[in-house]
Amino acid sequence: MALVPFPTNTQTPAPDDDLDRDGLLDDLADDAGGKMSFLEHLDELRRRIIYSVVAVFVGFVISFFFIDDIFNFIMRPLQQLLPPGGTLIYTDPTEAFLLYIKIALIAGLIIASPAVMLQVWLFVAPGLYSHEKKWAIPFVVMSSFFFVAGAAFSHYVVFPLTWRFFVSFTTDILTFMPRIEPAFSIYLRLLIAFGLVFQMPTIVLFLARMGVISARFLIRNFKYAVLIMVIVSAVVTPDGGGVSLVAMTGPMILLYVLSIGLAWLFGKKRTAD
Repeated sequence: MALVPFPTNTQTPAPDDDLDRDGLLDDLADDAGGKMSFLEHLDELRRRIIYSVVAVFVGFVISFFFIDDIFNFIMRPLQQLLPPGGTLIYTDPTEAFLLYIKIALIAGLIIASPAVMLQVWLFVAPGLYSHEKKWAIPFVVMSSFFFVAGAAFSHYVVFPLTWRFFVSFTTDILTFMPRIEPAFSIYLRLLIAFGLVFQMPTIVLFLARMGVISARFLIRNFKYAVLIMVIVSAVVTPDGGGVSLVAMTGPMILLYVLSIGLAWLFGKKRTAD
């Protein structure tokens, strides 16, 4: 009986075209070569924090050159909403100076927000696949845009409504003479809250692209999401149940609906095995 020789061709078969087209081979290579130890993660976090602090400091310096214009832009509407003859006051010698520093710091943070968001992405990027890393620029643009949009919405809509609510308690025996520090604290609280709340579409979009959540999941949990939004608004807003709560909950629901649309359009599609 003749023996059939065993094939000696040991060449690796060519990868499947569909596999290459999807970038899965590159993803596996990145996953194998991109693992970092715990100390390397800490070092990377330290580096990104330093770069973010430097960016904010540069924005702070730029803002301080225009601090008078920025101060008037923030505080003038507050004074104009007071009763006739009303004005903002300060009772501590350092209060006005420190307020200028805080305003310049917040303005610097807004200026540096694209650089800060970029550092956030660069810290997260090593744990992503190659096709997910292509979303770096959209992430930076969307997060920066929605943060500024939330801050603008707070400045032009929410804070004036909240301030009018507090001023409305003025009577012939009660005179509202607010100090600049508590007034700015309310302003800053709403500004940061809305800047973060407006990040919802960005976060949902990228979680949907990674397959973590889906539009169906968001729709199924809509009523629970609304309940969480009301609770968060009650905790974050200064009046805890007045006009600012409604002014925050309404946009959050609209942003949630927008997030559902983004998850449906750009979410990771489920495919058969």
